[in-house]
Amino acid sequence: MLLAILDSAGLHRGRMGRNWRRRLGHLSLLFLLVLEAACSTIPTNGGYYEHDGPGSRPLTEVLNVPNAVPKPLPLSPIGNQPYTVFGKTYYPLKSAAGYRARGIASWYGRQFGGKFTSDGERYNMYAMTAAHRTLPLPSYARVTNLRNGRSVVVRVNDRGPFLDNRLIDLSYAAAAKLGMLRTGTALVEVDGIVPGDHRKPGRETTIAAGSNAGMGQATADTESPPQLYLQVGAFVDQYHAEALRQKLKQADFGQVCVQTSRSRPTVLFRVRIGPLPSVADCDRLARRVAAYGIRGAYAVVE
Repeated sequence: MLLAILDSAGLHRGRMGRNWRRRLGHLSLLFLLVLEAACSTIPTNGGYYEHDGPGSRPLTEVLNVPNAVPKPLPLSPIGNQPYTVFGKTYYPLKSAAGYRARGIASWYGRQFGGKFTSDGERYNMYAMTAAHRTLPLPSYARVTNLRNGRSVVVRVNDRGPFLDNRLIDLSYAAAAKLGMLRTGTALVEVDGIVPGDHRKPGRETTIAAGSNAGMGQATADTESPPQLYLQVGAFVDQYHAEALRQKLKQADFGQVCVQTSRSRPTVLFRVRIGPLPSVADCDRLARRVAAYGIRGAYAVVE
């Protein structure tokens, strides 16, 4: 996605030659301005970008696109160096081994069709691919929709998404197979896959031709439905966590709780708002929290 925007300005990899790494930093502002303009057009219901969306292929055909097949591939010479967007620096991983995270998935479609991805290839909305901020380019991941149990395998070949509270940006085909086209987003778990390991790369759900399952209808319920929260702070001191909880409660931010985490040597007291009914509610709440003066809030899926 990063190269797609630069390519639209005539600044893609082929035209930059040896100056790629040096000029990338100078292009950050251009990227920020263009992407910010695009993000401002996203509907409040979590749908796709303005002028983006489904392509011309029938949905029944898209649902039959096979999963990506993991195979050993060399790392791309571009797209794997540290980079900065919106003032935040990201450090790409050297391997997808052991990577697991939960969060919000979004998708991108025809607006980026044929544009350069961050590893220098062309984006194909009908291929099983994805954009991620730190997974290696290329690498593979299993993405599971936590609300309907569907799972797909994608090849990560792009950087993004840079919209707040998004974990992974899926191709149109991958989003269709996960049943998230109508909502535009989904609560997902992302597992890195290393070719040659013996873990199952995910369950692929069979969808009957002519059904509307690909447009967001759940086909199965997980045993424990995922919960969406907005985390606004984490403290080693319970007193400060409780003080922030009371402050947010008095400001009418809804249900605010303090959850204790013992996964680290130091106990953390996490202040969270929720559970929240939808991604759109989480986005609106995040903007309100930022306007209230609390920075760094982010979505948590458990």
